[in-house]
Amino acid sequence: MTTEDQQEHRTGPGTGEAIRGTARGTAPAPLSILDLATVGVGYTPGQALAATTELARRAEQWGYHRFWVAEHHGMPGVASSTPAVLLAHLGAHTTTLRLGSGGVMLPNHAPLAIAEQFGLLEALHPGRIDLGLGRAPGTDPATARALRRGLAEGADDFPLQLSELTHFLDGDFPSGHPYERLTAVPRGEGRPPVWLLGSSGFSAQLAGHLGLPFAFAHHFSSANTIPALDLYRTSFRPSAVLSEPYALIGVSAVAADDETAARRLARSAALGMLRLRRGNPGPIPTPEEAEEYPYNPAEADFIDSWLDNVVLGAPGQVADGLEALRKRTGVDELMVTSHIHGHEARFRSYGLIAEAYGLTATA
Repeated sequence: MTTEDQQEHRTGPGTGEAIRGTARGTAPAPLSILDLATVGVGYTPGQALAATTELARRAEQWGYHRFWVAEHHGMPGVASSTPAVLLAHLGAHTTTLRLGSGGVMLPNHAPLAIAEQFGLLEALHPGRIDLGLGRAPGTDPATARALRRGLAEGADDFPLQLSELTHFLDGDFPSGHPYERLTAVPRGEGRPPVWLLGSSGFSAQLAGHLGLPFAFAHHFSSANTIPALDLYRTSFRPSAVLSEPYALIGVSAVAADDETAARRLARSAALGMLRLRRGNPGPIPTPEEAEEYPYNPAEADFIDSWLDNVVLGAPGQVADGLEALRKRTGVDELMVTSHIHGHEARFRSYGLIAEAYGLTATA
């Protein structure tokens, strides 16, 4: 299918406003949350999922715009392996908060299955669901092979899979297509806006060509943020979805009483990432474990580099850092993630950020 054909696909009527959103209170831009259902040392996955549910409820009260969960596999520190299941649960515990996938890794799934899952979510929680799509496996190669039995072996087929998915969502396969008589059910009046996610230029350019909103993973690919956003904007073609580009970035952010306390919390996430990169994933370590870990020089450099990409400190410092990043990148929305140990520490971090950034709390 050509790019021009793909560009005709739309995210459904009236979704432009849902994509754009509005800043709440005195916030300079909409602020959202990316959550991984963090499992820390000493906690169970059930406790982590209960904490994510409580976090979504509080996020709605604090005035956050979206709450996305991510698909990861084989990672003991992440309990959100199946976004659609978790989103259905979160929708039952919130009323106005937009909920979405940040994202579903499309090569791991049959497009029809995703169309059915998110059609069901939209039917359950109309007008509140976002379908964010990525093309990475979200796991190691062996697990990816186990997930993709009978499916495409890699991300090269992503544009074709995306085209197929949007046809299923819209019920508009062209005459003569092998799937023209297939219907993804349930399918109601509207359907979730489709977002493309990425950490490089591929999805940025594809999102631009198709006129779709774009979310960039600044929290683990900061060196590519500006080039990818520039590529998205220069590639953008107006569509039935958007008349102009709309981009958000994911940002690691940790707020506490002061910078020392926030850095201490963030180091636990940094050690967890170090272990993941070394092929030894596990629950998020405690701050005490991160302090006592015997880092060699290369590991210490990794930790320092990782922490340089986290917006951390007292609430005012974090709010100023987020706004500086928004201005530097020119994005329309920020999505913060505090992948740290301890549920109360996470709740407090997000609450402090919401207040300092100017979100409006609701009853």
